[in-house]
Amino acid sequence: MHDPAADCEPSSATFLFADIAGFTALTEAHGDEQAATVVARFCEAVSRELPAFGATQVKTIGDALLLHVPDPAQAVLLGLRIALDVQRGQRAPAVRVGLHYGPAVERDGDYFGAAVNLAARVSAAATGGEVLLTGQTAALARNLEGVRYESRGCPELRNVRQPVELVAAIRQGQTREHRLTIDPVCRMAVDAESAPGRLVIDDTMYFFCSLACAGEFAREPKRFVD
Repeated sequence: MHDPAADCEPSSATFLFADIAGFTALTEAHGDEQAATVVARFCEAVSRELPAFGATQVKTIGDALLLHVPDPAQAVLLGLRIALDVQRGQRAPAVRVGLHYGPAVERDGDYFGAAVNLAARVSAAATGGEVLLTGQTAALARNLEGVRYESRGCPELRNVRQPVELVAAIRQGQTREHRLTIDPVCRMAVDAESAPGRLVIDDTMYFFCSLACAGEFAREPKRFVD
């Protein structure tokens, strides 16, 4: 006889959250319709990558995706792929990624538990173009070819009582020059060489995805510089 309680037994996997950095700013600068289009394209682009990493999409939450990846090493590689490659070369916002390996309960295709919640908090601590993971997860994906880890200490995470060490996964050869330039108004990722707008304020060059964003910045630069 089938025991329904067995369906609620926790199983461990890597839970990966990927979302668009500065989505609120993007919506305010470019409107709801364009923001929704950006999210749809982002989700479609990520979905095409999942089979190669043995990953599945659990759900979308606004501009965020929750992914289930059994192998921690594959999860790290997928996170780097999403953050650095999936939308590179397109006029798209920077993406931030957070992940954690741990047990969770599956119900009707969704996952519940502290591991999922922690992965969400780690994602919220990341910046655009960054892949953050817990030190525990990094230990399960040691000696990953082409990847190095940098400690980010134990920052305070909302609703997480115990200190959690965070590390950034960085692709070998990834330098500051390879990282995306961010439009300070709408947080879009911008190719500095072909940016439609650029301004110099206090000896600092800023790049913009459109002349509209450049004009908005010029009217009140202090609002965006901080």
